[in-house]
Amino acid sequence: MNKRDFKKYVERIGESAISSMVDVYDSVENVDKEKVINAVERIIGAIESAKSNADVTFDKGLKAFESVKEYSKAKKAFFKQMFNKIYDDFFTELEEAVKEFNAAVPEEVKEENKKALNKA
Repeated sequence: MNKRDFKKYVERIGESAISSMVDVYDSVENVDKEKVINAVERIIGAIESAKSNADVTFDKGLKAFESVKEYSKAKKAFFKQMFNKIYDDFFTELEEAVKEFNAAVPEEVKEENKKALNKA
């Protein structure tokens, strides 16, 4: 996955989560709106952070290596490690936002949802 695709991926995942949260914010009575807003802001921050961190470049030139093959290998390893970290950080922050959002939903709504799932 290249940088552009990664950024689009992060945006789509974040926007999907935010959309679901906004739906609940607008349609569920007694939802803790402040917690929902905080969760949404947290996801927006995670998206922007991931996109910004994805703009990193490999800081060594070809001359720092004995061959093009070694350069390519080091560059590939660098980006793999970098994108794995950015990905992990993004999803860790997303999980925390979802936990905060879930705490905002009233218990009676959670129980109704569980009953509806059990009937399906």
